[in-house]
Amino acid sequence: MIEIMVVLDYESGEPLYIQLYQYFKQEIHNGRIKRGEKLPSKRRLSLHLGVSQNTVETAYQQLEAEGYVEGLPRKGIFVKEVNHDLFLNAEEAPRQNQKDKREEREGIKVDFSHGLIATEHFPYSVWRKLTIQCLYEDQSLLLLNGERQGELPLREEISKYIFQSRGVRCLPEHIIIGAGTQYLIGLLTMIIGRDSIYSIEEPGFHRTREAFKDQCVKLIPLSLDQYGMNIEKLQASQANVTYVTPSHQFPMGMVMPIARRMELLKWADSIGGYIIEDDYDGEFRYKGKPIPSLQGLDFNGRVIYLGTFSKSLIPSIRISYMVLPTSLLDKYNQHFSTYKQTVSRLHQHTLWQFMKNGHWERHLNKMRTVYRKKQHTLIASIVKNLGNQATIIGDASGLHIVLSVSNNMSEEELIERAKEQGVRVYPTSVYYDYTKVIQEPMILLGFGGLTEREIELGVRLLKEAWKI
Repeated sequence: MIEIMVVLDYESGEPLYIQLYQYFKQEIHNGRIKRGEKLPSKRRLSLHLGVSQNTVETAYQQLEAEGYVEGLPRKGIFVKEVNHDLFLNAEEAPRQNQKDKREEREGIKVDFSHGLIATEHFPYSVWRKLTIQCLYEDQSLLLLNGERQGELPLREEISKYIFQSRGVRCLPEHIIIGAGTQYLIGLLTMIIGRDSIYSIEEPGFHRTREAFKDQCVKLIPLSLDQYGMNIEKLQASQANVTYVTPSHQFPMGMVMPIARRMELLKWADSIGGYIIEDDYDGEFRYKGKPIPSLQGLDFNGRVIYLGTFSKSLIPSIRISYMVLPTSLLDKYNQHFSTYKQTVSRLHQHTLWQFMKNGHWERHLNKMRTVYRKKQHTLIASIVKNLGNQATIIGDASGLHIVLSVSNNMSEEELIERAKEQGVRVYPTSVYYDYTKVIQEPMILLGFGGLTEREIELGVRLLKEAWKI
């Protein structure tokens, strides 16, 4: 029997079966587990590690799929012959990168990533029950290709939800579901046309910016003022399509007031242009009354509304959607009917049941309370520990804030000093494309994936790191 010395990290956010699979893979690569050796049975290893047999079985299945092991009936699972010379050079760099990342992660006590959410509050049992129920109800149907725009029952639920919560007015046939905002941006660019001139907020979300660039369109970055995208600069540009995040500008966090929204709509109507409204985390607002979406204020069909379940549910579900005005929906139906749906029908069907049965609304209400408490803890900790040497920007909504730090350190120094104390913080410079001069270094702090205790610890460590 081989000796298993794996240490599973329950705090890393990485699934346990992946950690277990990577452990065996590494041991086989290093020759510590040799050809012909028998792996422990699922039952024995699950008892040894204190994990479920499903975790062990999934790890073994991945090893078998990649050819590292083979299962022999009534005998067990054995390691296969692996030619180390074949992967030594090809995988040496990736393996080293994985090692570096693992070592970095082990030294990080608090990670203020804006991409993390409070997964511990995800209703696993409900989701699992609904998924099994969906398969039980009609196994064969969900195994076939579905509707290209997404399953109609889910689009009906989304249509009702975004009208009630954000004032978005649309029929289910105006909604297109897709696997992530970047995919939808690519599809949308083709629908609108690559000959159009696009503009984007500066600073703005870098992944969206790259999605536009990948479509080879002319892209103009436009600076912000205190209310969001600068309308005068937009009017002076040649752009006839603009991308904005009005409900919680990314990354600066300002909420576009109603007057600026009306100016933006007037611009689009006057030139026959389009506004792409990305409402990526509009569910979470902590100050003031909700402002209607741009789409809800638009009576001329100039706004495309983008939404996602990544922040409000789980990122890995990869379910986003866009609402097309009639003019663009007609173009989509005429020229893009061959594009198949990119989101699993099973996930769509499960999410439909989740929304229809009221679980979605209950989950959102719960998460609003959770994130409000976390944000309050973060802001209170910053005020207490960093005082007037740190200015909080964009705390009206969302799952992150921006921190302007006045201690004579550069952005890079702030990040490195924090890392030395075991805290990971993030730059804002990556969200600028052309503008490189920033008056004060600004750091992005996400709080969705941290506990209140971790938030308080992280800010105390930042105080030590930044000598404040």
